[in-house]
Amino acid sequence: MATHNTHRAAGRAVSPLTPSLALKGASGAAVIGSVMVGSFATAQAAPAAPAAPQAAVAAPQVSIPQVAAPQAAAPATVQAAVLPAGKTIARGHRGSTVETLQAALNHNGADIAVDGKFGPATHAAVVDFQQENGLKVDGRVGPETRSALNESTPASVAKGTTRSADNEDDSSSDESSSDEGFSSNAIVRAARSQKGADFNWGSYSPGRAFDCSGLTKYAYSKAGITLPHSSSAQARGGKRISKSQAQPGDLVVWPGHVGIYAGGNKVIDAGRSPDAVTERNIWGSPSFVTYR
Repeated sequence: MATHNTHRAAGRAVSPLTPSLALKGASGAAVIGSVMVGSFATAQAAPAAPAAPQAAVAAPQVSIPQVAAPQAAAPATVQAAVLPAGKTIARGHRGSTVETLQAALNHNGADIAVDGKFGPATHAAVVDFQQENGLKVDGRVGPETRSALNESTPASVAKGTTRSADNEDDSSSDESSSDEGFSSNAIVRAARSQKGADFNWGSYSPGRAFDCSGLTKYAYSKAGITLPHSSSAQARGGKRISKSQAQPGDLVVWPGHVGIYAGGNKVIDAGRSPDAVTERNIWGSPSFVTYR
């Protein structure tokens, strides 16, 4: 009986499976049923290597902006009080510029009310300032006096006294005021309001008739100044000035006749004719008298 040799040649592997039952896994390992062998099985069998300790996370660095130390505010430049150039400020004027003037005068030693009314007290304070500073003494704030006040008075003194830097109401005054002294505009406006009235000797009837001194008396009453009803008395009561010094509202005087200077070589007067109150060119060589 022949003997069967159950051994294979040395070195020959014995495959326990038929090739037809072997499947390939995704990674090339053989798969039997639902079990993977090869590299996947090896990976499952091998214990997971402990994770390498992570390096300590450095705290994030926060960039802090450098804040500059606050600088002290530069001191404000002291500016002079601004009395507007142009019109001369005089007795009878009122408004914001007069308030600034009064505040500046007080800063320079006066003691007057800051009320925007250029009356006797303000006039006296202007005269004192002019005398103390070697200026022409006339009680009027023209270019020279205005410049001296502006240079000697800081703007802070006048702050709050002026309602508006552009307010130019200072050269006018209400016609009906009775206590503000000389006001050029009030006098001229009142005289012009009677243009067309008749001439009648000794009359004082607004809207109807005047004689020459009746018209000037009426016009001056609207500025709070009482004149006598006589042309010669009116001429004596004021100050004689030259024509170059005359301003609107001053009196223009001829022998036996008087009128209101309107400026620009014009006079408003009551002449001896119908519609006698007119505004016309000055004739001859009259005198000029002021109550300023």
